[in-house]
Amino acid sequence: MRLFHWSTVLLVFGLFGVGLWMRSLGYYDPLYQVLPYWHKSVGFLLAGLVVIRLLGRWLFTQPEPLASHQPWERRLAHLMHWLLYGLLFGLFVSGYLIATADNRPASFFGWFDIPALFTAFDNQEDVAGLIHEICAWSLIGLVALHALAALKHHWLDKDDTLKRML
Repeated sequence: MRLFHWSTVLLVFGLFGVGLWMRSLGYYDPLYQVLPYWHKSVGFLLAGLVVIRLLGRWLFTQPEPLASHQPWERRLAHLMHWLLYGLLFGLFVSGYLIATADNRPASFFGWFDIPALFTAFDNQEDVAGLIHEICAWSLIGLVALHALAALKHHWLDKDDTLKRML
């Protein structure tokens, strides 16, 4: 599960960075078509990884919070995890809607196509793009808070929360 956690972290930051970079590209830039292709494929890969993580949370027992954690910290950590998952799924759905807005399938690394099942609404690419951007920035903000909480446990509380994650 740690491998899934840290793989998710790396993919989220990589996709966020590439997403920002893509927005700066001009139409004639050689990466204008290349980066979105990779961004979509890696985004679909991340979606699969997160689904596997959620299945793992459901199928296997999770580590118990440390006894030193206050009840409010436990509730906040639980809420934080579900907000992170919710934002990830918001990104996956909005990304899918962007990728298939023209009613064409999206390629997964050229191995197979993810079909365009429907066109949800008018101006789908723009609306889904705005939702995607809001979810991405919100996710990065919550990830920063999540990391700060782990550092707080390590440096201020001097407990094993961060060590267990590593």
